[in-house]
Amino acid sequence: AMKKSILSVSAIGKFIEDSLRDYVAEGNHTMITDVHLQLQPETGELTIFNDDDVVLSEVIVDEWKGGDEVYHTAESYMRDALVELRESGNLETLDLVKPYSFVLIDKEKETIAELLIIDEQNTLFLSDNLLHGLDEELDAFLKELLEK
Repeated sequence: AMKKSILSVSAIGKFIEDSLRDYVAEGNHTMITDVHLQLQPETGELTIFNDDDVVLSEVIVDEWKGGDEVYHTAESYMRDALVELRESGNLETLDLVKPYSFVLIDKEKETIAELLIIDEQNTLFLSDNLLHGLDEELDAFLKELLEK
């Protein structure tokens, strides 16, 4: 397996952050609720769309050229990058309508992974092992959400 370098995770975080800089809170209420990160494994091309399918930015990640298995690597990098952005407080400056999410999609725009959901109170990191039984915190969160 490829070793994740801090550089790559930070670089991806920076790329995500830069692509969203138009949404920095200055009353620029753009009603964006989802950020789609599309990876094309044939080319290593990573494109960030808003939920109106407008391209915000794109970059080639050479290491992500290959077959579908690169999705798993990319997912893990993006998750780490988003965790870093979240922990640094950099996502707080974005003027995005909550709840919003970061979603990894394939070239057909099918969802591969929900990377991160942020709502008013909670940040939900959807971990790789989500499918192996939701943890109690998540159950409680969803239950509370449904009762609203």
